[in-house]
Amino acid sequence: MEIRWVHAFVAVAEELHFGRAAARLQMAQSPLSQTIRKLEKDLDVPLFERSTRNVALTAAGHAFLPHAYQLLENVDIARQAAQASTGGVYGHVRIGFTGVLNHRALPPLTRALRQRYPNVELSLVGRIMTRDAVVQLESGALDLAFVGLPVQSAAVHTRLIRRDPFGVVLPADHRLAGASEIDLLDLADEGFVTTPLSAGSSLQETAMRACLDAGFRPRIVQEITDPFMILMLVASGVGIALMTSGLNDILPPGTVFVPLTGDPIYMNHGIAWSTKSMPDALRVTLETSEEILPTPSVIEM
Repeated sequence: MEIRWVHAFVAVAEELHFGRAAARLQMAQSPLSQTIRKLEKDLDVPLFERSTRNVALTAAGHAFLPHAYQLLENVDIARQAAQASTGGVYGHVRIGFTGVLNHRALPPLTRALRQRYPNVELSLVGRIMTRDAVVQLESGALDLAFVGLPVQSAAVHTRLIRRDPFGVVLPADHRLAGASEIDLLDLADEGFVTTPLSAGSSLQETAMRACLDAGFRPRIVQEITDPFMILMLVASGVGIALMTSGLNDILPPGTVFVPLTGDPIYMNHGIAWSTKSMPDALRVTLETSEEILPTPSVIEM
C-alpha cells in the first residue's frame, strides 16, 4: 500500500465523484481510477460502489475511511517530527465553519495563525453545521470546528467563545420593523425562514425551542441551509427569521434586526476539537484561539 493510494481514496470518499476528486488531486480521472483499483486489489475488497450516475462507499470503504485519515495524520506527524529539528511548527489543520455565523471569529483566528505560523497549512471547510461538524471531528475529517454549544460527544472537547442574544430579522416594511423590542409570541402567525431541521443546526434548534417555550410552533415557509441566504430571503419578503445579534452588522439592505423582550435567549458559539490526538499544528491553533477568541469572563444565565 502506498501513501498516494490512501490520499486518492480519501479524495474520492469525500467528493463521491471521481471527476471532482481528480481535479482536487490535480490529476486525470483515468489514473485516479487505476489508483483506487490498485488499493482495492491490495486490500482485497471493493471500497466504492460505482454506477454511471453515483459513487458510494461500500461497507468496507466506510470501515477503512477513519483508518485512512489516521494513516495520513501519522504521516503528517512524522513529517512534523523531522521538520521540528529545524525550528518552527509545521502541519495541517482542517477547520470547519458554518459561514456567515462565524464572520466575527474565523477571520481574526486565521489571520493570526497565518502571521505567526506560516508553515501551518489551513484548510477551511464551509457550510458545516454543528451535527455534521461533530461527526467529522469524530472521524478525523476535521481537526477543529466552529459549533453551537452544547455538544454531546465524549470524543470531542469544546470551549465557549461568545454568547449572542437572539432577535428577529424582519423585512424593512414589516408592520413591526419600527419596534424597539418584540415579544416572541407576537410572531406566532408569521411565516419563518429557517435552516432545515435535518441539517443539524444549533441555531435552528435553539430558535425552534424558543418558539415552543413561548407557546407556538413556527410556521415555516422556506428552508435553506445557508444562513446568509436566509437573510436575503427575509429581505425579499419571503418571511421572517430568528437570528443572533452578531449578524446585526452585516444585514442585507431591506432588513432590520429587532431584539426580543423578556429574558435573553442565547446562542452559545464555541470551538470543538477531537480528543484523539494533539499534533503541534492543532496545539498552537488552540493556544492562539485562547488569545484571539477568549472565553467570555462573565457568563449570563
